[in-house]
Amino acid sequence: MILANGSMLIIEALAAAGGDIFIGYPITPANALYQYGIHRFPMSLAAPDEITTLQWMAGFSATGKFPVTATSFPGLALMIESINMAYMMELPMVIVLVQRFGPSTGTATCGAQGDLQFVNGLISGGYPIPTFCISSMDDCWDVSASAASAAVRLRTPVILLTSKEMVMPLRGYDVSGLSEVKPSAVDIPPDDGEYAPYQPGDNLVPGFLPAGSNRHQTRLTASTHDRSGLLCHTTEEALANTTRLQQKTLGNLAEYTLHELDEEDSDTIIVSFGITSPAARRAVTTLRENGISVSHLIAKTLFPVPSLYIDTIGKYRRVVVAEENLNGQFRQILFGVSSREGVTGVNAIGRMITPEEIIEEVTGNGE
Repeated sequence: MILANGSMLIIEALAAAGGDIFIGYPITPANALYQYGIHRFPMSLAAPDEITTLQWMAGFSATGKFPVTATSFPGLALMIESINMAYMMELPMVIVLVQRFGPSTGTATCGAQGDLQFVNGLISGGYPIPTFCISSMDDCWDVSASAASAAVRLRTPVILLTSKEMVMPLRGYDVSGLSEVKPSAVDIPPDDGEYAPYQPGDNLVPGFLPAGSNRHQTRLTASTHDRSGLLCHTTEEALANTTRLQQKTLGNLAEYTLHELDEEDSDTIIVSFGITSPAARRAVTTLRENGISVSHLIAKTLFPVPSLYIDTIGKYRRVVVAEENLNGQFRQILFGVSSREGVTGVNAIGRMITPEEIIEEVTGNGE
């Protein structure tokens, strides 16, 4: 047993998974991640702002390093252009996003789950960026490692969502059961034959040679380009290469879909993610103890939305989505603005959702 918070486990997992440089600018409530990361990684840089952070991350990633940073909404807002650049260049990196209460700077020391629609539309053109979400201390280790693995294997920036309540409070935690984490292998093209920086492999992901390689000429560009990395307009090859960015993310989704599904013979399912999941777990236990059958889905891969979630939820007449935001963002992403009959939500801002609120929504006692 050790005294730990989520920040320690996240940083340790990302370091074990191959993260070799931490670049950041401190911001509440991601300060502990910055504090641990700046000392834990083999190399670290304190950037003067968030725009510089992502530019430096892109540069290091282009040379074969695997960079990590941590921020909150105001910092991520400044990073958007550079994240889009890294996405188009296909540069692996992990961005830990600690959600806090907004809009704008909001209340820096108040947690939230309000950045989902923002992250879901982060890439211009609506292209999906792999997004994971931590729902427990165990996830701080396991999901963080999976996020790093997805970033390397897919050659893409990855968002890792968490919250103030997960990364800041210290608690007793048994580390003896932590799984072994190893860095994912980079797909390196063979020495023989032609090399094109954006020639896709069987999984639609190009092999990677870092900038400055002596083996082949490398090109990395954020403008529309063909397989050789040459800038193009809307040629057939260039458009196919851009379309591939979505295809590789969706086509490999089954490999990085993480979730927990606790099903019973019931017509009701509770859907949760992140910091609301412990309250949902407690609500499920209490409901079952009182003879009320209910199922529970904890989404850990949020984007792209796995079809497994849609298929699972579609079997239930009643769906209760619990999330700490005002407008039911994940509910809208799953079901659209018009939703469907039987879908309701439990929502709150400025505070965490309680198990009792979820129970009341399921039983109808909160009406």
